[in-house]
Amino acid sequence: MAIVELSEFPACLPRRGALIGLDLGEKTIGVAACDASWSVASPVELIRKTRFTDEALRLFQIMDARKVMGMVVGLPVNMDGTEGKRCQSNRAFARNLLRLNPDLIIAFWDERMSSMAINRMLIDEFDTTRARRADLVDKMAAAWILQGAIDRLRGIAESPLAKPGNPPITPL
Repeated sequence: MAIVELSEFPACLPRRGALIGLDLGEKTIGVAACDASWSVASPVELIRKTRFTDEALRLFQIMDARKVMGMVVGLPVNMDGTEGKRCQSNRAFARNLLRLNPDLIIAFWDERMSSMAINRMLIDEFDTTRARRADLVDKMAAAWILQGAIDRLRGIAESPLAKPGNPPITPL
């Protein structure tokens, strides 16, 4: 389908369904998902980066198993709001996924500070070791990204400016 603005995301989906969120790192891809009610995002898996086709295949397997309708990809925007090389890389990754699956609907979410927030939580609240944090941070950051996006989608739906034709974004 296309890469769309988050505000247009619900109207582009063929029907209400689960969403998947990605935190694209240099060596790993954190994967999170939420169910059709779009209420809570949960970490799913950490994919080690090898070859794009292998990564895409694993993502599509996860999406099929969970009946995913759309994808939210974290966009590592600089603190001043500009986009650097990592943003370009994440956008290219999304475009490449669309080449393999043209029906995919993708939106981006500003992920500034997501990994830092997750690391801080794992250290302060869970006293997690550095080795254990390395295994958790990317998939938990993916959940942070997806949760931020679904919280925003809920805010859009509840806005007095919401379009009457758009599907509701409140829990089923």
